[in-house]
Amino acid sequence: MPAVERRASREGRPNRKGCLTGAALTAAVAAAALALPGTAAAAPVTGPARCTSSVPFTAGAGGYDTYRIPAVVRTARGTLLAFAEGRHSSAADTGNIDVVLRRSADGGCTWGPQTVVAAGNGDTRGNPAPVVDPRTGRITLLTSYNSGQATEAQIMRGEVTPEQSRRVFVQSSRDDGRTFTPPRDLTDTVKRPGWRWYATGPGHAVALTRGPHAGRLVVPANHSAAPPAGSADTGQEAKYYGAHALYSDDGGRTWRIGFVDDSYDGENNSNESTAAQLPDGRLYFSARDQNGSSPGNRLDSYSHDGAETLDRPYARQPALSDVPVVQGSVLQTAGGKGAPLLFSGPSVPTARQAMAIWRSDDAGATFTRSTTLSTLKAAYSDLVQPDRRTVGILYETGATGTYETIEFRRIPLGDL
Repeated sequence: MPAVERRASREGRPNRKGCLTGAALTAAVAAAALALPGTAAAAPVTGPARCTSSVPFTAGAGGYDTYRIPAVVRTARGTLLAFAEGRHSSAADTGNIDVVLRRSADGGCTWGPQTVVAAGNGDTRGNPAPVVDPRTGRITLLTSYNSGQATEAQIMRGEVTPEQSRRVFVQSSRDDGRTFTPPRDLTDTVKRPGWRWYATGPGHAVALTRGPHAGRLVVPANHSAAPPAGSADTGQEAKYYGAHALYSDDGGRTWRIGFVDDSYDGENNSNESTAAQLPDGRLYFSARDQNGSSPGNRLDSYSHDGAETLDRPYARQPALSDVPVVQGSVLQTAGGKGAPLLFSGPSVPTARQAMAIWRSDDAGATFTRSTTLSTLKAAYSDLVQPDRRTVGILYETGATGTYETIEFRRIPLGDL
């Protein structure tokens, strides 16, 4: 069934079309929804049984013109937390923008009230990158900030003050995402002096559960650099984008910069990166190629040391040649050595359209498209595993506009 048939109304009420009627999941099915590695047992689904989709965010609802930039995680108690940017006045990337949240206790079939996690108060807060610490259940959220009057182009050209420019903040929750601490500024420790643009994620971050760095929190991020002295460049050129990683070994209290992609040669312009830990303990990184000269729009690399360094420079991933210039998401599914690595993104090379999911059975060396969710317009996405049998995708979509809704789709893992 096309996603347009499952859109929420303008008042934000989820359309139950696509959800089976009936009682909650039986005890046998709930018991089968075993905990993912490093987490407590999953909470039983108590809402509509085996729904296929829901719409937590609808443009025009809740006091916002547009919702963008989805991110989703599953907590240690089995709750799904769906984050997004709530853009007050328009769909523009700059302006009065909040980070908002909705919680689901039934695997993404229904969603609780919307709350503001980080208020813009006239400025821009966004790029949510949440991660759940499997040891403590604590949820850590990194976000980015800039003045509501400063555009990305102005920041890349170095035309704003440090206070107006991109900054990095961290928050945390110890009550399953019901409340979060106020944003705490990390900029001085995670942003190098020569960097101008900065973005955390967007999309879920990673808690390492295997290897010598088990317990480490890793947040994929990206930046832009200032041109070298004497250059005629302004800094707005796409070649100055680069990916990097942040990591914390103390549960999100302190942070360090890990690897930095600082090639800036215009061939592979890594931007908006995401990560997954593979069964062998390595990290797989996937990044948007921001108009690099190499063919294709997706780049990838690996790290064997918990994101401190890259095993090789970012390189083109030819198996994802159908993906346009856009953010994407990766997820290592539960199940051990044979479990697939998934990637999500639009599947029309020249347009943000037709959200799809690819799978890899060789740790990201190659990918095969498994399913196309619809032919509608689609853009940013984030993947999550609500239980061992299900994959969820939170993604931007619409019939006439790309950002009409942020839909949550549930897909049986066996269908991928």
